[in-house]
Amino acid sequence: MPELAQILLTWYEGAARRLPWRGSGDPYVVWISEVMLQQTRVETVIPYYLRWMERFPSVAALARASEQEVLKAWEGLGYYSRARNLHRAARVLMEQSGGQFPDTADAIRLLPGVGRYTAGAIASIAFGRDEPALDGNIRRVLARVFNLTEPARSPAGEAKLWDLAAQNLLPGRAGDYNQALMDLGATLCTPRAPDCPACPLEGICQARALGVQEQRPVVEPKPAIPHYLVAAGILERDRRVLIARRPSSGLLGGLWEFPGGKLQAGEDLPACLRREIQEELGVTAGVGEEFGVYRHAYTHFRVTLHAFCCTLVEGEPKNLHHSQLAWVRIEELGSYPMGKIDRQIATRLASR
Repeated sequence: MPELAQILLTWYEGAARRLPWRGSGDPYVVWISEVMLQQTRVETVIPYYLRWMERFPSVAALARASEQEVLKAWEGLGYYSRARNLHRAARVLMEQSGGQFPDTADAIRLLPGVGRYTAGAIASIAFGRDEPALDGNIRRVLARVFNLTEPARSPAGEAKLWDLAAQNLLPGRAGDYNQALMDLGATLCTPRAPDCPACPLEGICQARALGVQEQRPVVEPKPAIPHYLVAAGILERDRRVLIARRPSSGLLGGLWEFPGGKLQAGEDLPACLRREIQEELGVTAGVGEEFGVYRHAYTHFRVTLHAFCCTLVEGEPKNLHHSQLAWVRIEELGSYPMGKIDRQIATRLASR
């Protein structure tokens, strides 16, 4: 037995986190929880997971749902392409196998949106396959234990970490091994101020021995994140507001928004909004008082959005760039899946 696995599994027997999805051999349960946990804290995921499983308790239930129902259930978790891929994959599973999951990592990877990590997690936890997994927690633990000096997310660093994960795996216990690494990274081997004295792997951790544990994993410098100024318009009539549904592909795909767009050089915000409304809806709008300023950071850029109350001056809105337009009663906006900023605007409208 590899020494790392032996120490780790002994620790895991007494220290495993109690989580709603733990202990289930259902690959659907493992799949949903692992996708939700990507780049999201466990504390955030638990209520989403519980609501999701109540609403979509099986592959069949998820496949039967509309994309809008799925996006609404996912709203607030971000990375909405993951929800769309879950939905697409459920329909593929129903078409190909009546909802039954394939039981090998290679076959699972053929599903929409499933990468090597998710396939390894499902295959090892649900089917007992001897497959490694490599999420952010596991990457950090292994980079410290073996003092990986290459950037962990570089091609060379990633390849070494996958090899280390596989080499130290205990055959027949891959599911527990992968989950133990995840738990160790989440609870003790944290990104900042790791609790080395309490860690079961302290005695074999090469980075700890050298005193460089907080410099591992090595992170490549990130480019500056661009910041965009955006204007959005609240077009209101008869206690209804106009919202537009984004195309299903791309950022925030399938979600509803208040029309608007990015500020261009030489424009002020009202001019930007008049132009965007003309381009998106084919109408002339008057821009009134500012309704609020909203900020949000996405993965690769930041946004400051200024919302304005607007009036229709000429024309009837036409759907020129979105997949759908709708005049919606303010009290019904909660039924439409939205991104964080648009939800904040909708919530403030409902509370006036």
